[in-house]
Amino acid sequence: MSEKETKELAEELATFIKEHKGGDTVVIDVSQQAGWTDFFIISTVTSLAHLKGLTRDLWGFLSERGIGVLNRHKQVSKEGWELIDCGDIVIHLMSSELREFYNLEKLWHTAEHFKLK
Repeated sequence: MSEKETKELAEELATFIKEHKGGDTVVIDVSQQAGWTDFFIISTVTSLAHLKGLTRDLWGFLSERGIGVLNRHKQVSKEGWELIDCGDIVIHLMSSELREFYNLEKLWHTAEHFKLK
């Protein structure tokens, strides 16, 4: 997949997450800082039930498009953070508390950030 196609897919995934009530969804281009992935998608979930439902829907969305998940497991994290590794795109679905604590956006502050409208 080309860099342009990967970026378009990241934006499509972020839009899907936002449409499923993921809060403050952002796409971060980490391709210049990380050798193991190109984009992070970070979004806030409102509850454990929301995390489970969004993860389930996202896995279906990825499967429909033939996108492999490298770390797929049967149970969604009860900690409030689900990391979905699709290779070139890594998705972080996080509770607001964990998102604030780990502050991945600040950690990757030199990377280009794309906020969804």
